[in-house]
Amino acid sequence: MPRSSVVRVDAVTLVERSAAALRGLGAPDASARLQAEHLVEAELRGHPSHGLRRLFVLAARVDAGLIDPAAQPSFEWTAPSALVVDGNRGFGPVTAYLTIDMLLHRVRQTGIVAAAMRRTHHLGMLSPYLERMAGSGCIGLVLSSTEGLVHPWGGAGALLGTNPLGIGVPAAGSPLTLDMSTGAVSAGKILDYAARGMTLPEGWAVDAEGRSTTDAARAVSGAISPFGGAKGYALGLSLGAVVGVLTGTALGADVRGTLDAEFETTKGDVIVAIDVAVFGGSAGSPLLADYFAQLRGSGIDGRAVTVPGDRARASRELALADGVDVSADVWDRVSELLASQAVDTPGTDMRREGITP
Repeated sequence: MPRSSVVRVDAVTLVERSAAALRGLGAPDASARLQAEHLVEAELRGHPSHGLRRLFVLAARVDAGLIDPAAQPSFEWTAPSALVVDGNRGFGPVTAYLTIDMLLHRVRQTGIVAAAMRRTHHLGMLSPYLERMAGSGCIGLVLSSTEGLVHPWGGAGALLGTNPLGIGVPAAGSPLTLDMSTGAVSAGKILDYAARGMTLPEGWAVDAEGRSTTDAARAVSGAISPFGGAKGYALGLSLGAVVGVLTGTALGADVRGTLDAEFETTKGDVIVAIDVAVFGGSAGSPLLADYFAQLRGSGIDGRAVTVPGDRARASRELALADGVDVSADVWDRVSELLASQAVDTPGTDMRREGITP
């Protein structure tokens, strides 16, 4: 029987095996589990580009001495509402969640707090961070800089990052969670398409000569296009400038550390929390939820209208119930990583497109 290209694995197994691999790299149990859970969240929410594929980059960076898997961040309040964070070359989610916890504690006193983070690694999906802040009655903002991957509008060369933006707004029921790249697509998705041998949609990327391409392999050596043309270019440039200035980190082509196993991390991240109650608002007010319902009900010709965060949450609910479809090559590499570490791991609940192995 030919081998399937997809395996279906339950979320608990994904977390346990990923955490075991991270422990094998030297991460303490709490850090390993938090990083693993964040990778699996991306798989659950339908974004494998930010999921288990990132585990192998983390492993390579640990092996190269570029990530300290046992690192804990350092914090300094430089003003009542300003927190400077040194990730000490640790895992991104470990730094980010601890930072958010500190911000949420302080925001009750000051109303608005912001953290500037440096020397930490890839944050992964932004939505879980936004949900944590929204769940505490805060509007949350997350900005990150990335490697130079996007060409300037009208120009050539990968001179801008995909510089993602996250916005979370609390509402009765479920929050609005915008988690978007300012490139036409994330770098991880280009890599995922290249690994699967899939053709890119038109407008996603250019090759090394600056010509539009649908060949993912050529796009890897080229550049991602800015979303929305000149406006996306301007937004990505502005977000990168904000992060660079606040964190004192690199810009554009000088940003390193989330896709390679060669360079120290030079990226930066900014997290902002705004306490809705301090401004007289109510995080649980039905007004915003009613407005979202109006938007969702406005579809025409059978088309669905969603609010940012809807599709990811629906994907997550389904995957938790039925299992996560993981690329077979990724699952094999997880197993190989574990085998190379001689780590004892839990068994799997695995189904390959309905075929019981």
